[in-house]
Amino acid sequence: MRRGQIGIAMSGGVDSTACAIMLQKDHPVQGFFMRLAQPDYPGQLERVQDIAGSLGIGLTVIDLQRQFEEKVLDYFAGSYRLGLTPNPCLVCNREIKFGLLLQAMQAAGSETMATGHYARIVERDGVFSLHKGLDRQKDQSYFLARLRQQQLSRLLLPLGDRSKKETCEFVAAHGLGGFSGDESQDVCFLGSESVGDFLARRLPDMTADGPVVTVDGKEIGRHRGLFRHTIGQRRGLGLPDSTPWYVVRLDPHSNTLVVGKEDDLLQQQVEIADLHWPGDSPPRDGERFEVRLRSTHRGATATWRPAGDDRARLHFDSAQRAVTPGQFAVLYRGDEVVGSGVICR
Repeated sequence: MRRGQIGIAMSGGVDSTACAIMLQKDHPVQGFFMRLAQPDYPGQLERVQDIAGSLGIGLTVIDLQRQFEEKVLDYFAGSYRLGLTPNPCLVCNREIKFGLLLQAMQAAGSETMATGHYARIVERDGVFSLHKGLDRQKDQSYFLARLRQQQLSRLLLPLGDRSKKETCEFVAAHGLGGFSGDESQDVCFLGSESVGDFLARRLPDMTADGPVVTVDGKEIGRHRGLFRHTIGQRRGLGLPDSTPWYVVRLDPHSNTLVVGKEDDLLQQQVEIADLHWPGDSPPRDGERFEVRLRSTHRGATATWRPAGDDRARLHFDSAQRAVTPGQFAVLYRGDEVVGSGVICR
């Protein structure tokens, strides 16, 4: 077992609190809290301070606002500018939480880092691999799929073999409460603000309306900014018809929103780029994997085909619905995360 001081990424939630309680029994621990762009930063920090005080552990606040702006918020807004739908959590995890925060922890004397993610890390012959958490309803391996080998080697995930229910009961048994209903936000920097309103402030030049056209080119309406829409969207289009319309494509070059019917959302081949392999071992041509195309996707079987430098094609056994450029495709071999890539089309 890796020894020495453990840095715990504390958010004020039940999961990171459980980590602290579990690990402080056998290890020296130090709490760390990231200042990013949280709308309720003072309230969240106060809660973390109260928890650290109750547990009798030290707490260090790391200010990463500027880096978060550059690496996450710029990526988030820039993706929408290109007509893509990003997932900021995967970028933040690699660049900020398990990048800059981990570096700050190590500089402060922590050999390893622990978080409350529901996933598991397995070591074999000095190689660290990422696996699904045993609680399939809470599994968060998808969000960690872009981590590098050196990051995985310094990471502890104590909740990977527990259920959320067990975690809540464990924390309550140690006299800490008030966590009912607490869950991490998908986009932590939004608060109560909608994605559309957030982007309208950052991309004022893209708020102009534009045509809404069918897949065969017929204009049937106007949109109020492409960034307010994503592939598969049905609500908010204002296009009455005998059967629903869905967003099937965004064209930022002509500021056009393309809509179609349910069948127009289906595709069997998906192209991905910016490939990443946690174990530095790309798959062989023709290998088959379970692939998740977004965090809420249940996964589907696909065949891997290389397609040039840093690109590949995934041929699914069955057509997939609302494949969204900008999202991440994560490949699994059983429970293990084998690799990932950004969906191109």
